[in-house]
Amino acid sequence: MWSFVQKKKNSRWIWYAIDKTTKKILGYVFGSRKYIVFKKLKKLLEPFKIKTFYTDDWGAYSKYLKSENHTIGKENTQSIERKNLNLRTRVKRLNRKTICFSKSVIMHDIVIGLYINIVEFKIQTDTYF
Repeated sequence: MWSFVQKKKNSRWIWYAIDKTTKKILGYVFGSRKYIVFKKLKKLLEPFKIKTFYTDDWGAYSKYLKSENHTIGKENTQSIERKNLNLRTRVKRLNRKTICFSKSVIMHDIVIGLYINIVEFKIQTDTYF
C-alpha cells in the first residue's frame, strides 16, 4: 500500500503481511517499492514459519519466494485489500485526496505504525505516557 510524504513524488510504501485465518497483521515495514524492503518484511516473518504466501504478480515476490510456497492471484488477496480500505478510512494520511498529509518521513511512519500497533497488536499507549 502506498502513501506519500509532502508530495506524491515522494511515495512511501507500507509493506505488511496478514494471517489468512485471523486477518491480523503479522508484521509490517515502511520503505520504497524496492526488493530490499520486501526482504526486510520476509526476514521479519521468518519466526512465523509461513508455508504459503498469497501475493499479486509483482517481481520481488517471484524472485524471493519459492514457487512451491507462492500463489499468485487476486482470489486470496481480498483480505489485504479490505485492510487497506480500513487503514485509508481510519488514518487520513493514507487517503489519496485529502489535506491531511505527512510533512516528514518519521512522522508518517510513526502515525501509521502507532495505529497498527494499537489496533492490530493491542499495544496500550497509556503505558508509554
